[in-house]
Amino acid sequence: MKKEVRAIILGAGKGTRMHSEKPKVLHEIFSKPLLGWCIEAVQRLRNDVQCIVVTGHKAECVDKYINSNYECVKTVLQKEQLGTGHAVMQAIPLIGNFKGNVIITCGDTPCITTLTLQNLINQHEDTCSDVTVLTAEFENPTGYGRIVRSTNNEVVEIIEEKDADEQTKKIKEVNGGIYCLNWETIKEVFTKLSNNNAQGEYYLTDIIKLAKNNSLKVSGYKISDNNEIYGINSRKNLAEAFNIINKRHLNELMDSGVTIVDTNSIFISPETEIESDTIIFPNTYIEGKNKIAKFCKVGPMARLRGGCEVGEGSKIGNFVELKNAKIAKNTNVCHLSYIGDAELGSNINIGAGTIFANYNSITKEKKKSYLEDGVSIGSNSVLVAPVKIKKDAFIGALSVITKDVDSSSLAITRNSQKEIKNWVKKQKGEI
Repeated sequence: MKKEVRAIILGAGKGTRMHSEKPKVLHEIFSKPLLGWCIEAVQRLRNDVQCIVVTGHKAECVDKYINSNYECVKTVLQKEQLGTGHAVMQAIPLIGNFKGNVIITCGDTPCITTLTLQNLINQHEDTCSDVTVLTAEFENPTGYGRIVRSTNNEVVEIIEEKDADEQTKKIKEVNGGIYCLNWETIKEVFTKLSNNNAQGEYYLTDIIKLAKNNSLKVSGYKISDNNEIYGINSRKNLAEAFNIINKRHLNELMDSGVTIVDTNSIFISPETEIESDTIIFPNTYIEGKNKIAKFCKVGPMARLRGGCEVGEGSKIGNFVELKNAKIAKNTNVCHLSYIGDAELGSNINIGAGTIFANYNSITKEKKKSYLEDGVSIGSNSVLVAPVKIKKDAFIGALSVITKDVDSSSLAITRNSQKEIKNWVKKQKGEI
C-alpha cells in the first residue's frame, strides 16, 4: 500500500545575488512566483499532500503569498540561517509522529516536475529505502555536492564542494537537493546533525552518512533531464529557468498537434491548454491559465494575460490583448484591440482598435461586458462596462457605448460629419 506523503519546501534564503528587495522565492516566471511552481509540483502528486514551507528572509511577504493562494500550506520560520539541515529541523514539530514519506525540496527550483517527484517516491518505496536522494550527472559538476557511492553502488555520503578533496571533486554525479524520507525511521537522525564543517552550518546532506551509520537504507534516483534541478540564484538563472519551462511546454504543445511558428519568439505558460490544429504566430505572449480550442489562430504579437477561453475557429490577431475573456466559436478579434472581463458569443467581429473599458480607477472595480452571437463592433469603438450587446446588433465605428443595445439594432454615438470649405487655404493665408 502506498504511504501518505507530506512535503517540506525550503524557502528561507535571501537570494543576495538577485539584488532585490523581494525574497528570492517570490520572483516570478509567467507571473507565478518560484515558490508557487514548487508547491504545485508537490500538490499534484496527490490530493491530500500537506506542505510546510520554511520561511526566513522577509517571511511576512512569503506568508502573505501562501495565505492568499494555498489553503493547505503551512509555514514555519527559520529565524537564523544556519543551513538546510537546520531549516528542516524547524518543520519537525509540525510533522510530529507522521508515518509516511516526506519529500524535501527547494523553493527556488521551479523546473522540477510532478512526474519526477512521483518517480522518486516510487523508487523509494520499491527499494524499501529509508532515504532516497535525487541525483544528476554533469560533465562539469562545479558548485554541486558530490554523490559518493560504495563499491556495490550504494549511496554512502554527500560531500559539499567546499569540503571536498581533489579526488572527490572529480565525481560527476551530484546532489539534486531533493529527498524522499521514510519519516518514521529517519526523524531521529536529525537530532544528530552537526555544524562541524567549513561553513559552520547544519547540512541536510549529512543525513545520508548518518543514516548509513544507523544501518538505514539509502538509495539514489538519477534523473535524465538535469534542467529539473536548475536552481535560481541570480537574474540570469531566472531568465534561463523561464526559457527551460517555456521550451518544455512548447515542445509538449507541438507534440500534441499545435503549430508553433517560431519557438524563439513565442512564450506560453504551462498552465495554458491548447488543442490541436491551432496556430500560434510569432511574438505571442500567453501567461496564466487559459484554454484555446481547435482551429484557432493567435497572433502575431498577441497577449493573453490569463483567465481566457478561446472557442474553436476563433482568431486573436495582431496587437490584441485579452484578460479574463471568454470567447465562443468563430469569433474574430483581429487588430489592435483590448478585450477584458468580457463574454463574447460566436460569429462576432471585433473591429480594429476596439477597447473594452472594464476598470473604474476611482472605485477600483472591474465590470463585465456581454456580447451575444452575431454582434459586429465597428473600428475604434469603446464599450464601457457593464454593458450587454444583444444578438446580431451592430455598433458603428468610433462609438462609445455605455448602454445595452437590443438585438439587430444599430448603435452609433459619433457626431455628424462636418466639412469647412477651403479651411487649409485660409490657414495658409492663401485666401
